[in-house]
Amino acid sequence: MEDRPVKLLFVADPLETFKTHKDSTFQMMREAASRGHTLMACGPQDIRWVRGEPVTAFVRDIILTGDPHDWFTAEQQRPDERPQPLKDVDAVLMRKDPPFDSEYFYATHLLTQAEREGARVFNSPQALRDHPEKLAILEFPQFIGPTLVTRDESDVKRFHAEHGDIILKPLDGMGGMGIFRVGPDGLNLGSIVETLNQGGAQTIMVQRYLPEIVKGDKRVLVIGGVPVPFALARIPQGTEIRGNLAVGGKGVAQPLSPRDREIAEALGPILAARGLLLVGLDIIGDSLTEINVTSPTGFAEITEQTGFPVARTYIDALEAALR
Repeated sequence: MEDRPVKLLFVADPLETFKTHKDSTFQMMREAASRGHTLMACGPQDIRWVRGEPVTAFVRDIILTGDPHDWFTAEQQRPDERPQPLKDVDAVLMRKDPPFDSEYFYATHLLTQAEREGARVFNSPQALRDHPEKLAILEFPQFIGPTLVTRDESDVKRFHAEHGDIILKPLDGMGGMGIFRVGPDGLNLGSIVETLNQGGAQTIMVQRYLPEIVKGDKRVLVIGGVPVPFALARIPQGTEIRGNLAVGGKGVAQPLSPRDREIAEALGPILAARGLLLVGLDIIGDSLTEINVTSPTGFAEITEQTGFPVARTYIDALEAALR
């Protein structure tokens, strides 16, 4: 790719739901638009394939207005007005939020077909399938705390007996959804397991409670294999055990600790080589807890608090990948 304007298609949640003051996809769009790039948007439900034709999305061509509320205009009122073959845009940016459910999974297969036809997709749909956000940490046990993945209630009870204070979570949640803490008294452990594992039908993750959470659940962004030098520590408020911003956690940007950097520099090149241009590592204390690959956030908060240009760094990496 020469240094020229490019056509970018964002596959995302409905634009009308964006909270532009903190939305990382919006930050990407704004930076791209400032360079003269063309913006299109659609949802996963707008992507289709018909035999004999390339994978096509019904898109809206959008222009940013600069208004924080009515922040875009679209040439099409509805996305079904204009079909766009994915192979004919320069980059498709998959930014749909979890849950990583069956429909998300099917969308990645359509995007893989688009890649066969010549489309460039970021993050790689194959890599999205290969790195479920809770389970991707299993590949890197040297960086994680005591962890159990199981459907079996007796496994959970043994883990609790060994570690005393534990966190239980579903594998498909986001924003802190469905996370429980059970202390040494074991209060409600059986009921919580039944709720999360649906009577043994669903797999859950159990981890030793990390008291360092009071200092924040750190989001470390890795772009093109290189860590952003500041993490966003999401600090629980009041009686809440979760630091997620979606449940009221306070986001405080801070320089990476030596351990943060060690983890990010070890994982960054490995994940980038698999087609993961943007990754969000979650670290509590010295332990890696999640690897976020679907739609990592934190761009706005880190940039506002530190001045580090996260969106500029990301679009630089995207342009470099397209070359």
